Amino acid sequence: MNLEERIKAFATLGDFLSQFTNNGIVKKENILFNDLFLDGFKHQIKLAKEHNGWFTNENITYALNNWSKALTNSNIRTLVKNYHFNKIESKKVAIIMAGNIPLVGFHDFFCVLLSGHNVLIKQSSNDKHLLPFLAKYLEHIETGFKGKISFTENKLEGFDAVIATGSDNTARYFEYYFKGKPTIIRKNRNSVAVLTGNETEEQLIQLSNDVFRYYGLGCRNVSKLFVPKEYNFDNFFKAMYTWHPIINEAKYANNYDYNKAVYLMSEFDMLENGFLMIKKDASYASPIATVFYEHYDTLENLKQKLETDKEKIQCIVSDSLFTNNITFGETQNPNLWDYADGVDTLDFLLKI
Repeated sequence: MNLEERIKAFATLGDFLSQFTNNGIVKKENILFNDLFLDGFKHQIKLAKEHNGWFTNENITYALNNWSKALTNSNIRTLVKNYHFNKIESKKVAIIMAGNIPLVGFHDFFCVLLSGHNVLIKQSSNDKHLLPFLAKYLEHIETGFKGKISFTENKLEGFDAVIATGSDNTARYFEYYFKGKPTIIRKNRNSVAVLTGNETEEQLIQLSNDVFRYYGLGCRNVSKLFVPKEYNFDNFFKAMYTWHPIINEAKYANNYDYNKAVYLMSEFDMLENGFLMIKKDASYASPIATVFYEHYDTLENLKQKLETDKEKIQCIVSDSLFTNNITFGETQNPNLWDYADGVDTLDFLLKI
């Protein structure tokens, strides 16, 4: 199986996923093997929702729709043109996946197979229904993938390299356990937004998507704001109101009530609007239903701080204030070449 065949297979998978839209599932004509796989994947979505209360139908279809937009022939070719896909010795790459948002480990899966290696996947128990079915679809449309994709719930064995995603604590375990192997080990990261007070209403409404999409559980979700001194949060709260129905969802509401009670009993100063709390805090990782904030004096000093803390930050959202910043509302819509933690996964895979 050559690179052209792998590109075609993933683009075909993108076509299949294009049927899962933010407005529902729309069956399309001329989707390869649709009659064999469409209803089966609907069932896997149902199982994923039943298994993980954070995986709502909206969040699952949002993730699937994003992958359908990413996995186009044009996008994949734009990605691969920056690399030399010389004939490589196929190795087995183990991936330890997180389960905080639907298909969060798919990009690593895609990169390993696109590079020509075999993949051994250890999924999170929180997200174990979607990817195996998509792997079967890939094997069906491109038989060259058969034997190259395996899943395990047991101890990882017989691998040549590892891509592992987890917390800061698990990262220390990974670093010890996988020493001697080529690795990419990802730790906790969070995303921030830098506001000046001059943002438009539309920009702040878009920012609400960065805050609330996937309930804020992703590393690309904005969990902290940097604002100038004397910043007025009225317009911010007004824009966040777009997402106020989220408080009607039980798991989110329970977290909101619990964290609010903790803050009140601890006599922490915070502002809230009935479904979101903001609290002044130096940390980057905020609890569900909470966004931390911190004041800055000058943008130059803030840039130095964020550079110092870059190992803790996934995305910086602003109105063109920083190099490589993310536009408001776009944190959960990464391109294929937007690598987690800024580590070039394909480059790593092509050199092992």
